[in-house]
Amino acid sequence: MRIIRHHEFGAPSVLRAEETERPEPGPGEVLIRTEAVGVNFADVQRRQGVPIGGHPTLPASPGGDVAGRVESLGEGVTAVAVGDRVVTGVASDAYAEYVVAPADWLFPVPDSIDAAQATSLPIPAQTAYHVIATAARLKPGESVLVTAAAGGIGHLLVQFAKALGAGLVIAAASSQDKLDFATSLGADVAVDYGQEGWDEKVKAVTEGRGVDVVLETVGGDILTRCVGLTAAFGRLVVYGSAGGVVPSLDVGEIFDNRTVMGFSMWGVMAHKPQAMADGAKALLELVASGEVRPVVHAALPLERAAEAHELMEARAQLGRVVLVP
Repeated sequence: MRIIRHHEFGAPSVLRAEETERPEPGPGEVLIRTEAVGVNFADVQRRQGVPIGGHPTLPASPGGDVAGRVESLGEGVTAVAVGDRVVTGVASDAYAEYVVAPADWLFPVPDSIDAAQATSLPIPAQTAYHVIATAARLKPGESVLVTAAAGGIGHLLVQFAKALGAGLVIAAASSQDKLDFATSLGADVAVDYGQEGWDEKVKAVTEGRGVDVVLETVGGDILTRCVGLTAAFGRLVVYGSAGGVVPSLDVGEIFDNRTVMGFSMWGVMAHKPQAMADGAKALLELVASGEVRPVVHAALPLERAAEAHELMEARAQLGRVVLVP
């Protein structure tokens, strides 16, 4: 079977297609015939050598969100059957025609949901859902600011905010195309954080009080300014640092009854299995009803994995980038 690997860290060009033996599922695992693989920014960073989730080793094959049909079952697996349509997140060896995954972490996928869209359900959509519902604890009527609002997770956060009853949704992104995209998904206000004074615009639309819930994943100066944009008794949830820099924060700023929280989806997976199950149920309902629509920016052949990573590095995508074997 074909698989994408890299034998060194570096530019997207280090990703190469190779032939290897088809894997076999072990106890508690299933083998999935891949229909689509969602590309996550964390795996772009790992390919660069950034120690996301632990120090990366070589050779390596990126992880991702895999949608497909169950091809065979490992010993002891009874909750799914051969032929079931599923999606799951895997930590490595995801860019391949066949993928082995734990049976405990499978999402059922109705035939009504496209495979490329389904790749948003395990990690991006679960992250978005738990960032806003579990960590930020959004209440109906509250205001929300979403940075990187056109990305794979950000565009879902905009939609979740509306679906969960936010009173005002502010989308922040770095180009007019991305702002228009976020507005088309329901954002009430869009601001370009590449322009000086963007934070003052956010203050203006909140009449100077700041935002109740800020959902941040850029890092650097954007994160620093987001602290000041958080209203008294508001919550700032930091769930990533795409810019690669997490600045030191002025502790004095949180004494205005602001909460600043770091969020890890892996922590939810490890310690709150029931929350994962509840999130999966809520996600399927929201996607099936059309209230939340995962958007696929590009679906590229598996051999063009380097191009997919180039899109992600350039922050050029509107929604999800997917590989198709």
